[in-house]
Amino acid sequence: MTPIHFGTDGWRGQIADDYTFDNVRLAAQATAEHRQRAGTAAQGAVVGYDTRFLSQSFAAAVAEVLAANGIKVGLTASAGPTPALSLAVIQRGAGAGIMITASHNPARWNGYKLKKHYGGSAPPAVTCAIEDSIPAIVAEGRVRTMPLGEAESRGLVERFDQRTPYLARLRELVDIEAIREAGLHVLQDSMHGAAMGCLTELLAGGSTRVEELRGSRNPAFPDMRAPEPIAPNLANQLATLAQGGYDVGLSNDGDADRLGFADEHGRFVTQLQTFAVLVRYLLKDRGERGSIVRSVTMTRMVDRLGERYDCPVYETPVGFVHLGPKMMETNALIAGEESGGYAVRGHIPERDGIFTGLLLLEAMVKTGLSPSQLVAALYDEVGPHEYERVDITLRGDERDAIRARVAAANPDRIAGLRVESRDTLDGFRFVLEGGWWLLLRFSGTEPLLRICAEMPSTMHVQQALQVGQEIARATL
Repeated sequence: MTPIHFGTDGWRGQIADDYTFDNVRLAAQATAEHRQRAGTAAQGAVVGYDTRFLSQSFAAAVAEVLAANGIKVGLTASAGPTPALSLAVIQRGAGAGIMITASHNPARWNGYKLKKHYGGSAPPAVTCAIEDSIPAIVAEGRVRTMPLGEAESRGLVERFDQRTPYLARLRELVDIEAIREAGLHVLQDSMHGAAMGCLTELLAGGSTRVEELRGSRNPAFPDMRAPEPIAPNLANQLATLAQGGYDVGLSNDGDADRLGFADEHGRFVTQLQTFAVLVRYLLKDRGERGSIVRSVTMTRMVDRLGERYDCPVYETPVGFVHLGPKMMETNALIAGEESGGYAVRGHIPERDGIFTGLLLLEAMVKTGLSPSQLVAALYDEVGPHEYERVDITLRGDERDAIRARVAAANPDRIAGLRVESRDTLDGFRFVLEGGWWLLLRFSGTEPLLRICAEMPSTMHVQQALQVGQEIARATL
């Protein structure tokens, strides 16, 4: 059996390789037993799925195992966004949620995201306990399962609509009417994922128009490396925006918990710029206050905004498994990570790409500024901050050698800037004079080394990324 390992956001594997029905049932059995040991099985569980290959069938297999272990299951009636599943956990008073999705991973992948009763990602203590129990389950052959039809007839599985209450909640969180009547022309790229149709339905009936790209299910995710809303995967959207006639471009990943943002000229707005724009809008224009939570890979622009508006900023490792708890602990106004995942107080302590896309549209309407003007206004306040990321695909035998080389690296200067410190909070980070930084980090969800940098200019960024790649190949 290939080991089941939970990373920064659930367990992920390649379909028919390590992500098999047998392994999914093992994960479900281990989850059920953990719930029983914790005394929370009576609260039931919610199970959902995205548009990936066999996701619906994998979700049914999970429901069959939970039901056979005496846990009542709410099984979503259709594919939907992960944030809709997280909200359903809260609204239905469930003890846990399981989402079948590999989020932004390539088409061959699928995954198993585990949510706690508060709608956020299960912490490492929970996922480690589940992992640790699997070998004994295998050895004793104690996976229980019950045909879905029988489980439904016995009242152990109930199908439910997660979409309607989710969209209703979004209508409460932003000024939908103002956006609907603003006359915007929005180019949405749903990337064949779970966001498809949501924005169109929410904004229908007014002068604002939503044109949707890749708005139908296609689990092959053609014309992209993966359904991740970053510039290399959005060529058609960006080219269309550049031709004129649109006010903004929004995009979402496979399970719609991440957001991509593009301006009216077809320029991709980086995830760091997007987060800072959101923070500034909430603080300056909405007049809200509260702490800000960011991952190690997120922009220091929000630190400057925090200082300006007297709001504390907290740093965590990557992943909402860390950001979410810190957000709840500090009653944070907003939390964000470099992947394009942002959460806002009053909703769920988790990423929601559809909600934060609506919040950006609201920012445009309330301020009267275009996306490019929002970024310019941000830079006027905090100064220019440029960012880029390079991903290096790893072979199985490379990871340890690269990690050793990176750990041993000790450069004095990077991109002409003095290295003031280095740390390993999450990955290997070099902090430079002026607060700029270069980070080399192994992905917790894919066999990738991610090299990213935030610098005062694009020239500095490119120089820093080159240094990062050299560090990964040979110690400086």
